[in-house]
Amino acid sequence: MESVEKSKHLIRRLEIQRSAYEKQSSTTAQDNAVLSVMASSTLTTLILKDTLIGDNGAQALSEALKTNSTLITLNLRGNGIRDDGAEALSEALKTNWTLTTLHLDINCIGHKGAEALSKALKANSTLTTLNLRGNFFSIGDNGAQALSKALKINSTLTTLNLKNNKIGHNGAVALSEALKTNSTLTTLNLKNNEIGHNGAVALSEALKTNSALITLTLNYNLIGDNGAQALSEALKTNSTLTTLNLRGNGIHDDGAEALSEALKTNSTLTTLHLDSNWIRQNGAVALSEALKINSTLTTLNLQNNKI
Repeated sequence: MESVEKSKHLIRRLEIQRSAYEKQSSTTAQDNAVLSVMASSTLTTLILKDTLIGDNGAQALSEALKTNSTLITLNLRGNGIRDDGAEALSEALKTNWTLTTLHLDINCIGHKGAEALSKALKANSTLTTLNLRGNFFSIGDNGAQALSKALKINSTLTTLNLKNNKIGHNGAVALSEALKTNSTLTTLNLKNNEIGHNGAVALSEALKTNSALITLTLNYNLIGDNGAQALSEALKTNSTLTTLNLRGNGIHDDGAEALSEALKTNSTLTTLHLDSNWIRQNGAVALSEALKINSTLTTLNLQNNKI
């Protein structure tokens, strides 16, 4: 950390390892070390992955972010940050106008932290990527509903990762309502969120009118054939989605046949993941017939099915 201090005016990208962070004599010394680095007038990327800075570290960083005008990317993955830390960072986002990418994945943020971030997104106009993947206390449906309210107002966020957060079908329904009016979000990751077929149906309704979303990840959500059939109806009219991931969703031949019908008319989807489902011969035949007509799909993943 001493060498960093001496040359901080030259550093643009910095990754601090956990071992270097822990060598500081106290929590206060650790916070001061980070704040000193943040005071650099050239730093644009700060990576503090798995350093366990906790809420105290997040609160120290939030104070620095209120005045920093150079940092663009901040990665705080795996730091034991809870709601208090998320709330502090949210306050900073209300006034910071340079940060575009914030990684808060693999922390301990719950619905209160997500609600605070939602309020920040209503005011912030620069953040484009927010990664909340795999927060151990789970953002849940309440957190997803709060973030959905922000998406109805925010016009800069393009990527939202909510993988492994147990948002359930209620969370998916709320996000779907936001997608009906949001015109900037292009990438949404809802992998392993227990949204079920009801959540897929709601998202399908949103896709019928949404004209911004390009990539939708729904793997391991148990949407089943009903969910696949609903999505197929959306694909018949949607003209922006290029990548759809439905891996591990309990989709059988009926779902594959419905998606095949959509592929006969859809002219924008380029990548479709149907791996690790329960598709058999009839589903494969239906997809084969669709591919004879479709001229845009370039990637079709059918690994680990029953073909």
